[in-house]
Amino acid sequence: MRSFEPNSLSTSKLHSYLLSAIAPRPIAFASTVDKSGTPNLSPFSFFNVFSANPPILIFSPSRRVRDNTTKHTLENVEKIKEVVINVVNYDIVHQMSLSSTEYGAGVNEFDKAGLTMLKSDIVKPFRVLESPVQFECKVNDIIKLGTEGGAGNLIICEVVKMHINTDVLNDDESINQEKLDLVARAGGSYYSRANKGFFEIPKPLSTLGIGVDSFPDHVKDSMILTGNDLGMLGNIEALPTPTMVKDFIEGLEARYPDIKKSTHREKHILARNYLSYGDVDSAWKILLS
Repeated sequence: MRSFEPNSLSTSKLHSYLLSAIAPRPIAFASTVDKSGTPNLSPFSFFNVFSANPPILIFSPSRRVRDNTTKHTLENVEKIKEVVINVVNYDIVHQMSLSSTEYGAGVNEFDKAGLTMLKSDIVKPFRVLESPVQFECKVNDIIKLGTEGGAGNLIICEVVKMHINTDVLNDDESINQEKLDLVARAGGSYYSRANKGFFEIPKPLSTLGIGVDSFPDHVKDSMILTGNDLGMLGNIEALPTPTMVKDFIEGLEARYPDIKKSTHREKHILARNYLSYGDVDSAWKILLS
């Protein structure tokens, strides 16, 4: 075995080992608001349930390793001691990943990820409509575990109301785990899907993805593309140029002679096929043709 003392490793290396070895981890999709009421939405995999009476959830936004700055979620709950923790199932995993992009203060990640804000009953932050289970919480305490990059901040949340989509309930009102279809975080770009095993999602761009709010309406409002499809499409820095689209479609005519005459619906179906292979660039060129 290789053996290490934590202080012999760089923080980034230690962080990588910890996240790869302690997995899979549930994901807290945390919705907060700042003092002016601007929404923020971000996922955290340092998360779990720790008590049923009282009902306590804890998640931890760490200080950034690279520059020791703090995340908007932490800054928000320090001022407005409320949060909604939404669970993440497979249907929204790509949108969740896109929302983890480090957009600037005041940017609404609900819009960027193409998710729907749902007014909470008790707390100020919005719920994620697409999440099958949502916990409205008050923040009881914040425990800072350090002051250097990589240090966690335990946000101790008490559930004041929970919401469960009836689609994931059995007849006796217990949660059906297979219908819930949760995903969990592992190391690197890996996730784990309940009953399905590991899969990968490319990490969001270090630059800013354009986000779903920047899409043409016919793409954003597609009846064919799923939330995960939109999440994948939003994780690009810029749309292909008209020249790039024209050249690609002309090359595609050998396989699809009627491509230029296709309806939006037909193009969306074809683009979704390309997305199933992870080919986001080709999918966009089809959608923009």
